[in-house]
Amino acid sequence: MLSDKSKKSRRVALLEGITAGALFGTAAVFIRLLSGLSVFSIALWRLIIASIFLALMLIVLRRPFARNLFKENLSRILVLGILLGLHFILFVSAVLDTTILNATVLVNTTPIWSMFVSSFVFKLKPSRLAVLGILMSFFGVGVIAYGDASAKVWTLHLQGDLEAIFAAVIEAFYLSYGRDVRRRLSLLNLMLIIYIASAFTVLVCGVASRSQFTFPIQPELIFPLIGLGLLPTAWAHTFYFSSLSNLKSFETAAMALLEPIGATLLGIAVFAQVPDALFVLGAVFVLCGIVSIAISK
Repeated sequence: MLSDKSKKSRRVALLEGITAGALFGTAAVFIRLLSGLSVFSIALWRLIIASIFLALMLIVLRRPFARNLFKENLSRILVLGILLGLHFILFVSAVLDTTILNATVLVNTTPIWSMFVSSFVFKLKPSRLAVLGILMSFFGVGVIAYGDASAKVWTLHLQGDLEAIFAAVIEAFYLSYGRDVRRRLSLLNLMLIIYIASAFTVLVCGVASRSQFTFPIQPELIFPLIGLGLLPTAWAHTFYFSSLSNLKSFETAAMALLEPIGATLLGIAVFAQVPDALFVLGAVFVLCGIVSIAISK
């Protein structure tokens, strides 16, 4: 049986994961509004904005920096930064190269990849209820995708689709590898270093590919860029990684399956796009799956 403290910690971790999953729904919308910028510019500036925000948080909260622990885990943190940087590059590119639906659905295959990585690489076996929950949520996302496909929204853009799948695979390794590091170090300090390492990774990849880095001065681009750096990055991804403190990597990844729901609800609020019955059915499966994961040990 779980102790009261463990139950409370797991509840907090689940709340962090659910909050992150809901906020992730804003990412694709913001990225599409920034289509005038290059992939590397979008990825770099979202990480820089997130880093500045976390640095200010640390200053305001007066959090100490645990140098010894960071020295001991520096190589692991750098690996996490590289993986996250590559994930952001691929996801931003996927959103620009394919439809928002394709990108968000395919990148949310992460729980399946994460379950394989955790089981075969890190020897962390999921419970049957957790597996059922992941499959149920994944089926729900498929129903949502089918509903849009029947409305002729689903189209095939092979390059973007493959980029989204690779982004999901990299994220699976990122979550599985980062679980132990999350438990060793304080969250804000850890995420600041990871974001800085990720930004450096994006910068190096951009220079290697001879991409131009530009910062927009137009308000119609600045505000979405700030929103991208704050909502789905500084807040959502920090909550997402934080949930690893008491969730398995594939459980954390399953929380991100709320992203299509969050994106649809945002579409209702901003664009007055009311979903059809298939979306409601798919959302029910996603939520039931997440409940199954939440109650599993």
